[in-house]
Amino acid sequence: MNRQIYFDEIESRLSWLATRIELRSSLNILNLNLHSEDFYIHFLNAVFGFELVNLNDVQQNVPGLDLVDNKKKLVVQVSSTATKQKIEASLAKNLTRYAGYTFRFVSISKKVSGLKKLGIQNLSGLLYDPEKDTLDLSKILAHIKSQSIEKVKVIRDLVCRELKFEVDREKAESNLASIIEILADVDWKLPRGFSPQTIPYDIEKKISFNKLSTAQVLINDYKAYYFKVDQIYSTFDQQGANKSLSVLNGLRTLYLEQMDNSDADMIFNSIVRRAIEIVIDSKNYAPRPIEELQMSVEILTVDAFIRCKIFENPEGYLSVAT
Repeated sequence: MNRQIYFDEIESRLSWLATRIELRSSLNILNLNLHSEDFYIHFLNAVFGFELVNLNDVQQNVPGLDLVDNKKKLVVQVSSTATKQKIEASLAKNLTRYAGYTFRFVSISKKVSGLKKLGIQNLSGLLYDPEKDTLDLSKILAHIKSQSIEKVKVIRDLVCRELKFEVDREKAESNLASIIEILADVDWKLPRGFSPQTIPYDIEKKISFNKLSTAQVLINDYKAYYFKVDQIYSTFDQQGANKSLSVLNGLRTLYLEQMDNSDADMIFNSIVRRAIEIVIDSKNYAPRPIEELQMSVEILTVDAFIRCKIFENPEGYLSVAT
């Protein structure tokens, strides 16, 4: 499910960052901590709807504090150290300027639990509930998991943009990447007055039957390329048996993985997204502008739709020959 995919991407990147911060801190290499502070401004704003800014942009060297949201009267300290002593040291500073604000402590690498039992001393005059106002990755991820899929996707997009890491693994070649390489040299401009040949069934009925809405635009945009893709597949098959069939069945597998999803447009978009990921991760992929890659994958996905490899057919309709 897309929710699980988005959540896993968020969790894996945050865990990677936390592990690096903890290891580097033990070696007294602290530059990543400073960069993480800037990341967490945008991250916490996206997760909780805050309007935090870096206090150093407002007032230099505020002891015990890093971020402030003046609208919600909230101050935050972001730290890789999560101990009673660390929190009490922050709350012991002169914070009278922020009287009436709520203090929150965010641990970016270590798990925090049982602080209420430790009896943290708060001399600051700020509002602070050790259980509610102390956050670690577990608490933050639990909150993200309960949000709408639209919000989870926004958070996932932010995290993926900010935190990039390479997984060292052996890459394999894919026929999908090979066909993309062929499509890259195709001139997709249709001549003036072009009239596409008729598809041997009513494609609009299939679109309606599957309750596609936004994907309908792409299908109508790219259905005219069906016969050109057919010619390309014929040439591709000269390189070996089942070349085009493997690509079409690969797209069908991506469709079958999403069948529990009730949103047809989301299924279509997920097929495109996963196919792009497979191509990029293939050993034989030649990097190209993402817009060109996305267009090629969308054309192949629409073609698979026309060939009835993905989505259901209205009763009595025959599949197009592959």
